[in-house]
Parts: sequence; structure tokens; C-alpha cells
Amino acid sequence: MTASHHPSSHHVLPDRPPFAIRARILTPLTTGGTAFHPDGIIEVNAAGRIAWAGPAADRPDRQDGTAAVPFPEVDLRPLVALPGLVDLHAHLPQLPNAGLGAGLDLLSWLDRYIFPLERQFDDADAAAELAPAAFRTFAAVGTTTILAYGAVYAASMEGAFRAAESHGIRAILGKVMMDRITYDEQIDPSTILDRSLRESEDLCERWHGAADGRLGYAVTPRFAISCSAEMLRESAALATRTGAWWQTHVSEDPGEIAEVARLFPEALDYVDVYDRAGGLGPRTVLAHAVHLSDRELARLVESDTRVAHCPASNLFLASGVMPLGRFMDAGLAIGLGSDVAGGPDPSMFSVMRVGAFAQNARRTLIGDPHPVLGPLEWLRLGTLDGARALGLGDRIGSLEAGKEADFIAVDAGLTAPVRHVDLALDGDLESDTASLHAGGAFGDGDDPADIASRLIFRPHPDMVRGAWVRGRRLEGPRHPN
Repeated sequence: MTASHHPSSHHVLPDRPPFAIRARILTPLTTGGTAFHPDGIIEVNAAGRIAWAGPAADRPDRQDGTAAVPFPEVDLRPLVALPGLVDLHAHLPQLPNAGLGAGLDLLSWLDRYIFPLERQFDDADAAAELAPAAFRTFAAVGTTTILAYGAVYAASMEGAFRAAESHGIRAILGKVMMDRITYDEQIDPSTILDRSLRESEDLCERWHGAADGRLGYAVTPRFAISCSAEMLRESAALATRTGAWWQTHVSEDPGEIAEVARLFPEALDYVDVYDRAGGLGPRTVLAHAVHLSDRELARLVESDTRVAHCPASNLFLASGVMPLGRFMDAGLAIGLGSDVAGGPDPSMFSVMRVGAFAQNARRTLIGDPHPVLGPLEWLRLGTLDGARALGLGDRIGSLEAGKEADFIAVDAGLTAPVRHVDLALDGDLESDTASLHAGGAFGDGDDPADIASRLIFRPHPDMVRGAWVRGRRLEGPRHPN
């Protein structure tokens, strides 16, 4: 590596297609395994799709008879190009409370920290203030696709969708639905079910498939404790009728599970509550699923229902540790979620790190016989597996020709400890990083598992240098458009 290859010294990150980037490319493959190109090229065409990706030495000689096809090339080496990260579970209004409430159980935490906060996310003005900053925050940590809950207020969801449309992030959002308990004090309880269904359908009609499919709607009953059986049933029917997603929570916390059993005595278990409502299937994403019985696990696999694994949240709220290896061996479709603010950090790299620690602890403490995941497998969970959980694996989740160009550029050198540096540093992040790369201070190397391991276990807050959706660079706190 040389300083001349450091992108911040000589290049401006491309803002929109068409272009080609030259970088180290690390990506899962749809056929299995991982591809790593130490010197790679990604061509992004004018439509925002990947026209070609592979080793620079194998790049085809593209001619139109007189001149090369115009893919203006930007050399980003030694940055690593990765697929954009996919966050399957987050709560937009909760971002200001990330990191608050440690030590509380789930239900106490909701009452003390979350419902009062979400009550403030009540109109378009509140959404206009919070949502753009939230999307910039997610982009800054490498998340290019997010499945998120809003609040119960339709006006704030309209504002959140408008913010997502403007920002450029790939977002699937939903107005929270609650009729058994709710913090919406302005509504007659006898009308809440009809109103919530009507507002959800109106939002779905306007936003599901908007921005040429970049935006989507998820019908969002919060969880069984806050919803009547009729709310669950009617919301699932709405999702089926409109082709939207259906998202809710399941089996997160022992106290929650006990309360669901009390409220739904006719159900076999927590999963059966949603099954009786018609809510299971490939367009459903259930968050957490920490404490599934064998029957529940088999039913989720049989119905092809998808699960968002949120290990950071599960530990922060002391909810439990998912037996991830057993669930994956059973064939459960799983991706990762930050669950901000139950999860204290919006970074999916942080989620991977906590997940890896949790699985190692499980193996050590209880002798779980299932193998733990390696760094490349965690990276797959946070990219391609997340995309597949949303039914978008043919469009995003890996850097392969024909897919939409959702990717991030990461400075893996920032994650490595300095082994020996005899360099004069001036305190400027950009120039210092270039000098350290030039001086060989970082050992990020060319082993793909080592690169992924450093990103997961030694993340740096500034390591994501850019994030793109369909080839358009997303605005983040450090990289305004």
C-alpha cells in the first residue's frame, strides 16, 4: 500500500452513476462462499446496477466501436468495498434513547423509556426533525437497507417516508399498531382498531413500492401484548392483500412470554398466536425469537417465516441468548437487527461483534454443540442473509453483476492496532491515516477473514467512508452530499 492509493488524498467519492470504483472487494456470493479481490473493479451503470465486478486484471475490454464505454473510474484503494449492511429491526423514534435503561427488563424499559419517547414522535414536524438525522446515522455506520418501526401516529410516518425518499436509503417502514394498550391518548379506544387499520392502509397505498421500489411498507402490530387478536388478524390480512411486509416481535423476554400466555390462553404458544392470526409466511419478519420451543421453531421453518436476530438488544435488556447454531441448522431464515434503542448501537458491525461474543459464551457456559460462526459468516448474516430475509436477495446483499449497487467503502486500516510507527502525525484524520498506511503501520492485509474480523471486533467510528444505494451516495454525518 502507498499513500498515493489513499482515496482521501486524491479522489472524491463518486456521488451518482455511472462510474467504476477500484478497491479491495469482499462479498458473499449467492451461490455460497465468499469472493475477495485484493485489486478489484465494480462497474455501476447509469441505472444504478452492477454491470461488472471482479479482479481488475480480468476486467473486459469494453468498446463501442470507437471508444471505451464510459465508466469514469475512481481508485479507492486501499479501501474495502462491501455490500451495504441490512438492518432487519430498528425503531426510528427510539434512536435518541440508545444506551439508556440498562438493567431493566423489557416491559419495564418500554414503560419508563420508550413509550414516553415515542409519544413525542407524533406529527410531521417531529419526523422532519428526527428522521433525516436517523437515516444519516444509519448510513454513516454502513447500513443501506433498514426495516424499521415508527410510532402510532400516521402523520409522523408520512414525514419519515418523505425523509427516506429524500435521503436515498432503502427503507421499509411501518406505523406501529396497538389497540390493547396504547400511548395515543387522543383517540377513543372504541375506534382505535378501525383507525389504525385505515391509516396503515393509506400509508401502504402511498409508499409501498415508492421510489421505484426502493421504499416499502411493513404492516406493524407492535407485539401480542399490545394487540388484540382482531388487530393481529386484520393487520395480517392487510399485509396479504397489499403485498406488504408484516413485522412484529416474538419470544424476546420470559416475562413477555408469560404475559402473552395469559392474554391468549387458547394459543399453543407465542408463535401460535401469530399463526392463528394468519401472520406467518415469507413476507413476515419476527424480531428476536430468543426462546423458541421445538414446536415453534419447526412451525417458523415450515411456514418460511423470517427472523431478525438482535443479540446486542437481547443482552442489553437481559432477555437471553438465542441458540443461533441450532436455529440455523434447523433451516430458520435469519438476518441481523440493531433493535435501536433496545440495542445501544446502530452499527451492524457492533451487532455482529456482540453476537459472536454471545455465541462463544453460550458454547463455553452450557456446552452448546453447534459450531459458532466465523467473521465471514457474520458478514453474510448482516448482508446477503438479511437481504434474503426480505425477499430481496436477487437485488441486493452481494456485489455481483446484475444486482443493484448498494455498497459501502470501508477503511479497514483504521481498525488495526499500530504495531510500530515512527512517523510524525499532525492530528488530521485524513492525512494521518494516509501516512500510517504508507508507513505500513496497519496489518489489515489481504486475508478476507482477517479483514472481516477487524471490522467486527475492532471497529472505528470513522471507518465507513461512503455508502451507496443504487449507485447514489448517501448523506451521512461525515459525508454530506
